[in-house]
Amino acid sequence: MKQAINIRLEKDMLKTLDEYAQELDKTRTGLVEKAIDLYFDKLDEMVADKRIDNFKSGKTTLVPLEEVFKKAGISV
Repeated sequence: MKQAINIRLEKDMLKTLDEYAQELDKTRTGLVEKAIDLYFDKLDEMVADKRIDNFKSGKTTLVPLEEVFKKAGISV
């Protein structure tokens, strides 16, 4: 289910968005959704990098899977 949001864009960015939409026979919404979806991939990489950095610096630790199963009462 789609839900409406409001965003504000600079005039130049909106003009560019409209030009792409017209050229590609797409809607503004369709292009913005695709752009956000692609950016989520970049954000996933950024989160992964941060988690790796936190692990390397000792800010976080890893818990062995066996320990997780044991605490959860799962026998494997």
